[in-house]
Amino acid sequence: MINAYFQLKENKTSFQTEVIAGVSSFLATSYIIVVNPSVLSQAGMPFSAVLTATVIVAFFSSLTMGLYANNPILVAPGMGLNAFFTFSAVIGMKVPWPIALGAVFWSGIIFLLLSVFNIRTHIVRAIPRTLRFAIASGIGLFITLIGFANAKFLVANPATIIGIGKLTPVLLTFITGFIVTAVLVIRNVKGAILIGILFTTLLAYPLGRWWGISDNTFPLVNYQGIIAAPDFSLLGQLDLVHSLQWSVVPVIFAFVFTDMFDSLSTFVGLSEAAGMLDENGEPRNIKRSLMTDAVSTTLAGLVGSSPGTAYIESAVGIEAGGKTGLTAVVGALLFLPFLFLAPLLSVVPSIATAPALVLVGVFMIRPVTKINWSQLDEAIPAFLAMVLIPFTYSITQGIIWGFLSWTVLKLFSGKFKDVSISLLVIDVFAIVALILE
Repeated sequence: MINAYFQLKENKTSFQTEVIAGVSSFLATSYIIVVNPSVLSQAGMPFSAVLTATVIVAFFSSLTMGLYANNPILVAPGMGLNAFFTFSAVIGMKVPWPIALGAVFWSGIIFLLLSVFNIRTHIVRAIPRTLRFAIASGIGLFITLIGFANAKFLVANPATIIGIGKLTPVLLTFITGFIVTAVLVIRNVKGAILIGILFTTLLAYPLGRWWGISDNTFPLVNYQGIIAAPDFSLLGQLDLVHSLQWSVVPVIFAFVFTDMFDSLSTFVGLSEAAGMLDENGEPRNIKRSLMTDAVSTTLAGLVGSSPGTAYIESAVGIEAGGKTGLTAVVGALLFLPFLFLAPLLSVVPSIATAPALVLVGVFMIRPVTKINWSQLDEAIPAFLAMVLIPFTYSITQGIIWGFLSWTVLKLFSGKFKDVSISLLVIDVFAIVALILE
């Protein structure tokens, strides 16, 4: 029954492979259970309640992605979106957090309408294929940057912007974990990514227990207990009426635009890199996937979190062999126990998933070879989109400048047919987003 529902045979995968992929994706994304509440709590929201909301959003959204859209992509409250919620909307614009939650809800409703009327699908089709390849490659570089930063392999340096980290036990642990994981991948060992994550976790254990290496910005393995009761106090605390005030419209628009292009680029990038395309060369089950993303954002506002979005770290599970929604279902089910078991996440530190994230960058940059680098009116926008994603630490910024430069260069080159009406509409929204930034 499971084989038939998820079409495992047709997708050339197996139950075992999908389970391993689901576990791998969960381990790569599970940091959000703790990180999201740590960010939103700075907006005055209760940490424990945001943690509960985060798990609820991740569970229901990922489950829907698996069962409804049959795609191996996990959905959870997004990084960047939570920062905008806290530091721009609540702290910067002085929007009370209940009203900000209302803005999240209404942005989700707009997403849903755009998805129901297939407008978001048309937006996907308006993205030139060259830019799709660049987006996929840029996301790969972004994931790699996240991995290196998590491992403290790359650190801030006032003289050179970024620099190499000191050769500490932490960095040596990452390097060892990376080498072991890479060798397992090269030798085609089943579950290589997952084994690498678990191996690096065990390797990191002495850092926290024996050498006492741990701080707030880089927590290592540090056992903190097992049980923590869920806190549902944020459920239904959004302000639906006052969030429709004119002064809150820019917040709603920012959520709409940022979340839309984060999710679109993630779907496009993962689909291109993993070959999850339909007969027309479009991302598989894109309409259902986008509707799932929209429902996730709406749900987030209701339960007390920043918007939900598709996670680029799902690439870890996809590279581990995940090809169907069963991967997302497994990942979703693994989120649910952490309504009660959140302290156990401290056992898997960020350094443990860092080698996997770096290797995923290798896999996702493959589409860069499909870009015609000799055709400069396409190569320049592709290059900007690809490098600005990691350089600005924002998928949205890379997309915006890729779109705008594509349009300008094509128009001034006299290639008007390469600029669709849909792309021009996207450009207008991109410019508005830059003005409101």
